Amino acid sequence: MALTKKSNLSRRNFIKKTGLSLAGTMVISPAFSQVLSATTKKRKVALVGTGIRGISFYGKFLQEQYSDVIEYVGLCDINPGRVAYAKEYIGVDCPTFTDFDKMLATVDIDLLMVTTVDSTHHEFIIKGLEKGIDVVTEKPMTTDEKKCQMIIDAQRKSKGKLIMAFNYRYGKLFSKLKTIIDSKEIGDIISIDFNWYLNTYHGASYFRRWHGLRDKGGTLLLHKSAHHFDLLNWFIGSEPLEVHAYGELEKYGKNNAFRGANCRSCEHKKECDFYWDITKNETYMKLYAANEKHDGYIRDNCLWREEIDIFDKMAVQIKYSNNVQVSYSLSTYSPFEGFKIAFNGKDGRMETYEGIPWRDELQEDQSKIHDKEMDHSSHSKAELKYHEIVTQRNFEDYNLIKFPFVRKGHWGGDRLMFNEIFRNQIVDKKLKHAAGVREGSMAVLVGIAARISIDEKRPVKIAELTDLVPKKQI
Repeated sequence: MALTKKSNLSRRNFIKKTGLSLAGTMVISPAFSQVLSATTKKRKVALVGTGIRGISFYGKFLQEQYSDVIEYVGLCDINPGRVAYAKEYIGVDCPTFTDFDKMLATVDIDLLMVTTVDSTHHEFIIKGLEKGIDVVTEKPMTTDEKKCQMIIDAQRKSKGKLIMAFNYRYGKLFSKLKTIIDSKEIGDIISIDFNWYLNTYHGASYFRRWHGLRDKGGTLLLHKSAHHFDLLNWFIGSEPLEVHAYGELEKYGKNNAFRGANCRSCEHKKECDFYWDITKNETYMKLYAANEKHDGYIRDNCLWREEIDIFDKMAVQIKYSNNVQVSYSLSTYSPFEGFKIAFNGKDGRMETYEGIPWRDELQEDQSKIHDKEMDHSSHSKAELKYHEIVTQRNFEDYNLIKFPFVRKGHWGGDRLMFNEIFRNQIVDKKLKHAAGVREGSMAVLVGIAARISIDEKRPVKIAELTDLVPKKQI
């Protein structure tokens, strides 16, 4: 049942001061005018990794929205068919490569974008930094502590800059939460409860792909949770000190009576609730199915295959250097997609949610929810009217903030992040959205520590993983 706002003038004044929109806080850096100058050359960008994330988010979207300030000078992928299709799909006229070293040696690049398999991110990040160019990498930065240290070392020696694509930070809802936290409306944060739910469409998709193998994606504690761990680090304004976690594989993989080679050829289509018809997606057929012959990668693989070795349920306890405690969980086979997050402060509490069916008047098609998150179009079907954020100070009535609802483009964060990277256009300097190697490291180190904790059944200190010493305040 929806909450009803109680009368409280002090709370009402607070809302007016913080506002419902971030639009009023937009600032332009001095460099912005130079970017728009007619005499300024476009930034030369190259992309390595032409899977769907690469060709859509870092490809077609950038080409359509930022071609006035960027120019594609190279596309690279180990699969010749995929990289050829990427050039056509993105709509660019630039050289294509299957040899990354050749691209680096022959093309003049200002900024390299890395969207390859997670476990290979470090290879391209390091080579880019060694060449002295800026690098934007998709999350997670990397998948184990040794690779993390290698990236840290490379950044220390390079004149180039590693930029983490933590678009969740820029999401309008999450920026609103950060603004309220920083205002001390509920006092200093002492603990956070954070639960994320992946549904049986989006969650299941990870187990069909290379993400189901820990030597490729490092488990979902890295590939998916790196977003969430970075949000927590950013919200709290401190760095993680120690992690203790539990996790199991109890639904997918070997936990089924039958399995097939892939969905297209499976004899169990009619009896498998998770059957997915890739032939209905023209882009996936052209990008993946048509190019299986080159590298053997199957996009509609069986999520019951026995080689899957990641967790499908995870619970993580995190202690921060400033003594904040976090309880986090990730579920991968929920009937609905969404999250709940609650901040406990010394003077009160704040909480919000998304996607909880019985809380929303508008019921959404669960099979389409993730598509909305990834949508970058100018127009989309009607969404919910607002997010509900509830704050309540101790001994006072609760306050309900109705914040305009945005899901597409990662809560509106994608465009804001790219505006900062490519146009030097900053939403709010005080929020410190931009993230680099240290932020990328701290996000993955929580996931790495959690994985080690599960495997070795012990708490893991962040300081034992790399030479970074966690800070009390950031």
